[in-house]
Amino acid sequence: MDQLFTLRTFVAVARQGSFSGAARRLRISPSVATRAIAQLEERLGLALLTRTTRSVRLTERGQVYLESCQRLLEDLDESERRVRGENAEPRGELSLSAPIVFGRLHVLPLVQKLLAAHPGLSVRLHLSDRNQHLVDEGIDAAVRLGDLKDSGLIALKVGTVRRVLVASPQYVKRKGAPKSPDELIRHELIAFENLDTTNEWRFGEKEKPVRVQPRLILNSADAAIAAAERGIGIARTLSYQVMDAVLAGRLVLLLGSFAPPPVPVSVIYPGRRSASANVGAFVRTVRSHFEEHPLQPVEAWRPSKREPPTK
Repeated sequence: MDQLFTLRTFVAVARQGSFSGAARRLRISPSVATRAIAQLEERLGLALLTRTTRSVRLTERGQVYLESCQRLLEDLDESERRVRGENAEPRGELSLSAPIVFGRLHVLPLVQKLLAAHPGLSVRLHLSDRNQHLVDEGIDAAVRLGDLKDSGLIALKVGTVRRVLVASPQYVKRKGAPKSPDELIRHELIAFENLDTTNEWRFGEKEKPVRVQPRLILNSADAAIAAAERGIGIARTLSYQVMDAVLAGRLVLLLGSFAPPPVPVSVIYPGRRSASANVGAFVRTVRSHFEEHPLQPVEAWRPSKREPPTK
């Protein structure tokens, strides 16, 4: 079996934590992945992975070997990018990552444009609300919401969004609309755990955080929005997630005058990917797309941004 293939298989198994996950990523059968690792371990004369019925983990020597393999494969890919040149036609696979709802609403249209413009390109788009480590997980570029930590990554800011509170008109008619954040303690609240990592909801810079006790906690933004539309309570979401529902009248905005500062939306990629024709095509498409279709601030939404009357 080709040595380069076995190295890529080993890295994929280590990153995915499973043979089946690596097989799906490489588009091979689990048996082929298992055989590749077995041959690699036999050639090296040591165990790289410990296997249980539930997980696959690196041995101490496996961790050392993984770091070396990742550098080797990255150097090889970088060499190919430099030989092809920055203006080469994109081809092969581009691996992207984005938050689930943002990816569905805003990244998929970008992918559609890329695929239409570059017949030799394929895209692997991983939608997850967990921020993934780009280099360790083999991701070429990702969309991030929020302030970015200082790192060696290149960032392109494409807009901003806001944290907003929404509820259905039926809920507001039944329970009334809060006039201030302090009044939230008397309401039924819905939390999206990836956005609300603590039980404190923060508002404007002059407002104290409000300690909340949600009646419903969900790990899906779509489910939290659906629960709010059903009248279960008040949900805190990001503005782009609920714009269509607000404009359609299924949800109304609450406490808009107490909104916290905007959240930046950025596309990030490792500096070593800057010479990649695939990443370059993606970045150019992102820039032109958001210039033509900017993220709409809440203040620009129509109909009116006025809050519903209280009881």
